[in-house]
Amino acid sequence: MRIGIDLGGTKIEGIVLGSDGVELARERVATPVGDYPGTLTAIRDLVAALERDAGRACPVGIGMPGSWSRATGLIKNSNSVCLNGRPVHHDLEALLQRPLQFANDADCFALSEASDGAAAGATVVFGVIVGTGTGGGIVVDGKLVTGPNGIAGEWGHNPLPWPQPAELPGPECYCGLQGCIETWLSGPGLARDYRDMQGETLDSVEISRRAVAGDGSATECLQRHADRMARALASVINVIDPDVIVLGGGVSNIDTLYTAVPALWTRHVFSDRVDTRLVKARHGDSSGVRGAAWLWPAAD
Repeated sequence: MRIGIDLGGTKIEGIVLGSDGVELARERVATPVGDYPGTLTAIRDLVAALERDAGRACPVGIGMPGSWSRATGLIKNSNSVCLNGRPVHHDLEALLQRPLQFANDADCFALSEASDGAAAGATVVFGVIVGTGTGGGIVVDGKLVTGPNGIAGEWGHNPLPWPQPAELPGPECYCGLQGCIETWLSGPGLARDYRDMQGETLDSVEISRRAVAGDGSATECLQRHADRMARALASVINVIDPDVIVLGGGVSNIDTLYTAVPALWTRHVFSDRVDTRLVKARHGDSSGVRGAAWLWPAAD
């Protein structure tokens, strides 16, 4: 058995996972937003509750926003800003009195889907979370690829490829640049595109609902979004040539993406045929926490 913890902006979720991938227990608590010591304490208490459920001490893997800087040993790039510049790894290991495994939440998503999800058995997997932001993770032969800078898979902070004149210079991104993929493909990016064209503010769920109902403006918005996603994912295929790309996050629930995007990405991929599959996550919102548990090898 192993424990996975998914540290989110509004909730902290934990599970006990058996070696066969069966979920044995689940607990959830609210994230103490903006409270770094409170967040550490909440994780400690959640692990204690899960170990009571399991009846034994378990190895713990933690998925969280941002990444660990090898230069400083501190967290960087987290949208839970109270974590940035903090020695989360050191502090949590001291608090829980054991070694821990850590990974970015998008990496955990990718690992989950590659382990026993929609991409199980694939050699090279690119996992994509398209929700409030746009993150990604790479798994090769069942193992995460993190890279020397800890940012492997961060496709959302590359510029949108093959931009059209109307897409330049692109929206401002919180990273300080303009035109990042995240500003176009995220849920807020999709909503902004609809608002800019129609003057009405709708979220991605309502845009998709209206498109299904035959609304022309919503349909055109989703067509633009699919074209942008196709260009963005084509650039990923050209670099890592994955067997499977798995979509997760709120935007992944737009079912038309799974036919529209592969139909559009072919012209941008440097190959005579594209065999990469685009699939929806099998474990949905549970992939992050399951992937955190899978950070520990089965033998441990």
